Amino acid sequence: MKAFYSDQFVLPLPEGHRFPMQKYALLRERIMEAGLFQDGELCVPPAARDEDLLLVHTPDYVHRVQTGALTAQEIRRIGFPWSPQMVERSRRSVGATIEASRAALADGLAANLAGGTHHAYPDHGEGFCVFNDVAVAARVMQHEGLARRILIIDTDVHQGNGTAAIFAGDDSVFTFSIHGAKNYPFHKERSSLDIELPDGSGDEVFLEALRTGLNQALDAARADLAFYIAGADPFCEDRLGRLSVSRDALAERDWMVFGRCRDARLPVVTVMGGGYARSVEDTVAIHLHTIRAAVHTSKQIIREK
Repeated sequence: MKAFYSDQFVLPLPEGHRFPMQKYALLRERIMEAGLFQDGELCVPPAARDEDLLLVHTPDYVHRVQTGALTAQEIRRIGFPWSPQMVERSRRSVGATIEASRAALADGLAANLAGGTHHAYPDHGEGFCVFNDVAVAARVMQHEGLARRILIIDTDVHQGNGTAAIFAGDDSVFTFSIHGAKNYPFHKERSSLDIELPDGSGDEVFLEALRTGLNQALDAARADLAFYIAGADPFCEDRLGRLSVSRDALAERDWMVFGRCRDARLPVVTVMGGGYARSVEDTVAIHLHTIRAAVHTSKQIIREK
């Protein structure tokens, strides 16, 4: 199984910024310490090309991101200060999901150790999302004839509003989002399937809702490729989460998603999504389990071939 990383392309943030940029380098460190990958399986992706981004994003938006011509309001909406490093980081993260898509179609499973920037719309970014990596990768796979029908399984605690808007009315892409009902974004878009959870929802409610939604989504999507946004922010100690889901239940979530997709012989691209735990080590541990479960499932797929 291959995984793609871009943590060396650091987005400089002001002191005290609430986005935990350090989680990506820490995750790769933990992965290397655990010996989860063989030589050549951890890869640096190329940056996404303009022609890739333009399958989803408007030419004007891509140009203004690239040249630093975003307005102050647009920059505030994204939540990151503009810099050339922001542009490079954003392109690399999209490139990682594109490359992981190719690898998943070849091997059954692959990962981007970042990604999940599901709040980005065609003409603007928001919520720490500049370009929508999953949407771009899905369109690239369709454009190149590598996948026809796509399933997006979004378990980040915040609805994937940008993704839902991008694929609205497109029957070739099924968007499933399970998220906090009263959490950001406060104006929700309509996914193919939305499951909204009340504040404080715990393990049993979360897992039963996920099981129900996953069964519906897999049946309806009839997909050739799945994207799994494995947000760490449903965690009970997440500062922005508002749910009460334990690390054990989030681990069970990983096994459920990978297991159901394996049973359906559906290739999966895993991306990390959000995570804002009071201790960054909790966020990293949740992401690390997702990668462990992916590697374990990948080995099962290889044995079953």
